[in-house]
Amino acid sequence: MKNIFMALCLVSVIVSCKNNEEKKEVVETEVNEIAYVSFGEKIEAENALNVNEISEKYQNLAVGDTLQTKVIAKVNSVCQAKGCWMRLDLENDEEVMVKFKDYGFFMPKNIADKDVIVNGKAYVTEVSVDEQRHYAEDAGKTEEEIAAITEPKRTLSFEADGVLLIEE
Repeated sequence: MKNIFMALCLVSVIVSCKNNEEKKEVVETEVNEIAYVSFGEKIEAENALNVNEISEKYQNLAVGDTLQTKVIAKVNSVCQAKGCWMRLDLENDEEVMVKFKDYGFFMPKNIADKDVIVNGKAYVTEVSVDEQRHYAEDAGKTEEEIAAITEPKRTLSFEADGVLLIEE
C-alpha cells in the first residue's frame, strides 16, 4: 500500500510539473490613425472632395457663384509674410487660392507639399494685376517674375473657415 501511495504521489508531482504552456496567437493589426492639426473653426475630415471632384465643380462655377464644400489637397505654397493665404494643387496645372475667413487664423509658413482639408466656400474671381503682384511678392518671387504679371487672371478661390493640416 505504501508503494502505491508513493507511486501516486510521484505521478501527481510529475503531472503538476508538466509545462501546460498554451500557444496563443497574437494578431497585431496596425491602425493607421491620421493626426490633424486644426486651424480656425473645428471641422471633421469626413466627406472631403478630392482634387478631381473639386476641379469638376469649379468648371461649372461662374464669377460670383459660390459653393459650400470641403476639399482635401496638397499645399503648393503659403504666404511667407505671415501665412495669410495658401495655394492648393489641383493636379491639372491649376491651383486654388485659399484665404481665411475674416483673417481669423493663419497657417504655418512651412507646410508646402503637405496635405490639408479645407472647409468653406469655393468660388471663382478675377484677380487684378496689382493683387497678383502683391501675392507674387508675398511668395518671394523675383522682380522679373512680378513685372511679367500684366493681365487680370481668372482665379479659382476658396474662403476657408476651418483647416485640418494632416500630420504624417
